[in-house]
Amino acid sequence: QVQLVESGGDSVQAGGSLRLSCVVSGFAMSTYCMGWFRQAPGKEREGVGILKAIGVRRYSADVADSVKGRFTVFQDDTKNTMYLQMNSLKPEDTAMYYCAAVKRLDGGPCRTSPASFDFWGQGTQVTVSS
Repeated sequence: QVQLVESGGDSVQAGGSLRLSCVVSGFAMSTYCMGWFRQAPGKEREGVGILKAIGVRRYSADVADSVKGRFTVFQDDTKNTMYLQMNSLKPEDTAMYYCAAVKRLDGGPCRTSPASFDFWGQGTQVTVSS
């Protein structure tokens, strides 16, 4: 049974940092496309970062332009966990953050749209005050 559980959300002041965790079970991250998404009130869910395996215990991560240079996606296979390190947080980063996964077919590319992902966590709230 595929499960994803996020944690680490909190209320912080602008300029602060948070690290979100996504603990997965029921599958190996190396065979799935993994993603971080966020959704602010009244807005559509948007992609924050994508993680995919590119070799044995090797991963590639990309983040959205809006968070590039501030957010980093990485993983620890020994803990079955994907992380989202968020630095220099801004009020506009306030949102519910979700991790998601979809089976990766034959090592193909990972799509970035939320609709492409089959499995989702419950979300963790990040609030950034000015």
